[in-house]
Amino acid sequence: MEKANPVISLTAAFVLLFSHAINPDNLDAQTKSTQTKSTQTSTKSTQSVQSKPKSATPATKSTQSKSKPVQTKPIDAGAIKIGTQTWTKANLNKITFRNGDTIPEAKTNQEWVLAGESGKPAWCWYNNDARNGPKYGRLYNWYAVNDPRGLAPAGWTLPTDGDWTKMMFYLGGQQMSGKKLKSDSGWIDGNIGTNESGFTGLPGGYRVENGTFLNIGSIGTWWSVTESKTQTAVDFYLSLSGSLGKSSNPKQRGESVRCIKP
Repeated sequence: MEKANPVISLTAAFVLLFSHAINPDNLDAQTKSTQTKSTQTSTKSTQSVQSKPKSATPATKSTQSKSKPVQTKPIDAGAIKIGTQTWTKANLNKITFRNGDTIPEAKTNQEWVLAGESGKPAWCWYNNDARNGPKYGRLYNWYAVNDPRGLAPAGWTLPTDGDWTKMMFYLGGQQMSGKKLKSDSGWIDGNIGTNESGFTGLPGGYRVENGTFLNIGSIGTWWSVTESKTQTAVDFYLSLSGSLGKSSNPKQRGESVRCIKP
């Protein structure tokens, strides 16, 4: 039996392989496979891009970090709470009564004496120097304090002996309260207080019956509305010691005034 021609067999195998490669069905399958892979790659690429965080998020954080906290304002910036009482932070410094009438100013000693002797209201600055007003307020005789037209501004009243005493005991009694009421500056020889009450008691001095000014830097005095006798009224004072004193002085005297909420 004759052997098959090797050339013919090799040629037949080559033809068979070539015909399979150019088969349209095979080309379509390969094309579809390539397109599918391309589409999947494109989809993954798109998803990867979309998954990145948006630039708006950091911008929002930046804006929030710059925002300031809301600050609330006090109901009355000129008031201080001591126990259950509400006092003004500073001495009274006004020239009109509540109804708008002007309180007379007594500059000279003669004017001061005349107002006191006739029982008329009067005010002055210490040493008649207006530069003392912003720090110490005005000095008033007791007739201005007791005037029915009202020395205290609207919404306020003037303290009684009992009001002062209540504050004194809340701060630890006569011996301890003075230091807590005194300001932490402005007193001579370094006799300052702690001012832990917030009262800021300054040594504004006073004016005696004959018109003389005394003791700025070493004594501060404040009227109460409480009358002690026909010619005198109760007042409270701070001095170089750490106590809060109480006394009874002539109504003609010029002293500082604080207000309290009714």
